[in-house]
Amino acid sequence: MRKLKYIAATLIVMVLFQGCGAYSFTGTNISPDTKTFQVNFFQNQSPRIFPGADQTFTNQLQDLILNQTNLSLSTSGGDIVYEGEIVQDYVSPNTATSNITAAQNRLTIAINMRFYDTKDPTQDLEQRFSFFFDYPASSSENTIRDQALDVIFERITQDMFNATLARW
Repeated sequence: MRKLKYIAATLIVMVLFQGCGAYSFTGTNISPDTKTFQVNFFQNQSPRIFPGADQTFTNQLQDLILNQTNLSLSTSGGDIVYEGEIVQDYVSPNTATSNITAAQNRLTIAINMRFYDTKDPTQDLEQRFSFFFDYPASSSENTIRDQALDVIFERITQDMFNATLARW
């Protein structure tokens, strides 16, 4: 009976250690021979151009990858490369009042991204990502723009990271 307990305990420990194999605490799925990444400038090609939005987005994507991985930022020749453009930036009424006026507006931004993995070209990806920010119609878009861009870009960069490096 005692021998059976040892065998059962050994099996349980083996199963637990098997499940703890190559796990990354950030959830990334990056090849061990991938050392560098490159983020090319995401130019604003939307009909509405707000100065600095393209640079802000490019910097936020670089910062996210630097903070979530052990990859080094490269200006050229990166093992993985992100590029793309801001393709949509518009405001639309989201909810209405009884007077048929907007009570809330929605700022939506869409970004087309291309991802290249020079070590594993089967992981290459081109995808469009978008997100929105709702704000009261009584507020001016200019007063909420910085806050809105932070929220929108944080979500889009995280979605890009998940689609390319975490592969969710």
